[in-house]
Amino acid sequence: MDYLLILDILGVVSFSISGVLSALKKKMDAFGILIIAFVTSVGGGTLRDVLLGLPVMWMQNLLYVHVIIISTVFAVIFRKKLSYLRKSLFLFDTLGIGLYTVIGVEKGIAQGFSPIICIALGTMSACFGGVIRDILCNEIPQIFRKEIYATACILGGLSYFVLLKLKLPVSLIFIISGLIVISIRLSAVIFKLSLPSIYKKDEDIEDYW
Repeated sequence: MDYLLILDILGVVSFSISGVLSALKKKMDAFGILIIAFVTSVGGGTLRDVLLGLPVMWMQNLLYVHVIIISTVFAVIFRKKLSYLRKSLFLFDTLGIGLYTVIGVEKGIAQGFSPIICIALGTMSACFGGVIRDILCNEIPQIFRKEIYATACILGGLSYFVLLKLKLPVSLIFIISGLIVISIRLSAVIFKLSLPSIYKKDEDIEDYW
């Protein structure tokens, strides 16, 4: 088992638990919880593989399906241990986007795409599972809010190519780039950083129509 597969599985675990916590918050039944865990963990990767013309990872390797099921059962059983659901959801979601961003970038590089396309693939891998999760849970996706979410993925992807220029070992570049994504996301929440809003305070958008 190569390191990329191991890290991919860690991303699946993180996003599966994130999906379970979102579904539990919405009081879904067992089937709903499993579906949300599934689309959260492999939704972005599926889109990435389709765009790259590659076999969809979880259809080729049932290990992903088994990991999702095990992670879902684990999160449900120990949901009381995973107290403060909002903090737990944020933690696992942040770990997931860090891992998936760099995995997406590396898969793009392996297919010979330019840096900007690789960064876009990394961002989609990290964010679109969460987009599907939020839509199914009747929430506005985090990527479409003013929170620093996709921006963290883009900066992590950029850092990957900067570090490549320094000729560091690929495994070290992977770790540093992933930590950059996680650090930016954590810092944004801790210090309440956000992208500038185009709306004025108390502005009524209906005034424009």
